[in-house]
Amino acid sequence: MNSVNQSLLPITAKIDEAGILHIGGCSTVDLAEKFGTPLYVYDEESIRNCCRQYKQAFAKYPKTNILFAAKAFMTSAICRIMHQEGLGLDLVSGGEIYTAVKTGFPMERTFLNGNNKSAEELEFALKAGVGRIDVDNFSEMELLDKVAKSINMKADVLLRITPGIECHTHDYIKTGHEDTKFGFDLSQLDEAVRLIKEKYLNINLVGLHAHIGSQIFETTGYIDLVGVLVDKLAEIREKFGITLTEMNMGGGLGIKYLESDDPPSIDELAEAVLGALDENLKKYNYPEPILYLEPGRSIVGTSGVTLYKAGSVKVVPEVRKYVSVDGGMADNPRPALYGAQYSAVIANKANQERTEKVTISGRFCESGDIVIRDITLPEIEFGDIICVFDTGAYNYTMSFNYNRVGRPAAVLVKDGKAEIIIRRETWEDLTACDVIPESLALPKAESKCAGCCACMG
Repeated sequence: MNSVNQSLLPITAKIDEAGILHIGGCSTVDLAEKFGTPLYVYDEESIRNCCRQYKQAFAKYPKTNILFAAKAFMTSAICRIMHQEGLGLDLVSGGEIYTAVKTGFPMERTFLNGNNKSAEELEFALKAGVGRIDVDNFSEMELLDKVAKSINMKADVLLRITPGIECHTHDYIKTGHEDTKFGFDLSQLDEAVRLIKEKYLNINLVGLHAHIGSQIFETTGYIDLVGVLVDKLAEIREKFGITLTEMNMGGGLGIKYLESDDPPSIDELAEAVLGALDENLKKYNYPEPILYLEPGRSIVGTSGVTLYKAGSVKVVPEVRKYVSVDGGMADNPRPALYGAQYSAVIANKANQERTEKVTISGRFCESGDIVIRDITLPEIEFGDIICVFDTGAYNYTMSFNYNRVGRPAAVLVKDGKAEIIIRRETWEDLTACDVIPESLALPKAESKCAGCCACMG
């Protein structure tokens, strides 16, 4: 059986006799009508199924811990699902820590990553009981020791290293090559270990961490990464007499955005990683470490779709037909950021023949606001519901309020029931953080406040 990341659609997706797309037992057309558009729709069964596939695939190595990379989609409801499925969380900010704490997540199952953590975030992490902190550079090491000392605590850490491994993905989502902002260069590792051993006494070094990138379609990079990590663990043991007990190899497994995409399955990833781990541990006669993985996109990416309503049409004779939708780059920045490509259907015409090539454009004031360029669909009419697949990862978490447009709602669907997990932002939300200085206050005679939010007077 293929794993969820190898599917183009959520695993519950079906088309009924009328040609309407259903997800999680819910009509996407009904969802659009009830909750409005744009709308993020998440299939709970796909998410849970993927969590269980990861745990089952790596069950052969009982010391494996799966941490969901929260940056892919961080909400209170998702934290609760990850808790129920027995996963940990890979966090990268005070806001993500706060969300986990607020939902009652077991904080000993969390890691804090990031290349520029503030003193406030580090203190919050220690006091909240975050299980491990990945130290990214020398300045952060010094800061963490200072913060931990000031509150009389000791921080359990992994050192993030740059393994020097190139993976075939977009330059913006590569993280393991030498010229990157993340992690210690391998030539700096000895000095980092020495400083923790001799100077930074409020830091307890337990392991190494590395990450090679995102949307990866080959297992060879992971095999190479295991080799680098175990080699460095053995080198630290030899040079410093320290046997580190943990290794974190990040995440990055790709998903299927287009029919032509062919990512490895979760089982294939596990087979490659565990095979390389066994080989390298024997090579160096090194004791079995605790193994951490941090999948994000591959857990939630396929589960999510975005529903838009078709609006205005512009035809450039003999060039292109533009169909605008009521969302775009503010709810999905990925095409504008690095040319991400997607698949889509007309949700209310999902079984009709695809007869015309169109470009789906967004509503925002940028020429680069294109959702999908040159896709063949059935003839689109005003008000049709366009469903873009595989938008579960990074779309909501990277969304923003360009043109003062509120971010969409998100619903979780299962067994014919849809529940709000993120409410739609209102115009009031958009002005909630605005402050008008007294110097700009309207004179009393000019104030025409009608008691609503319209004039902010």
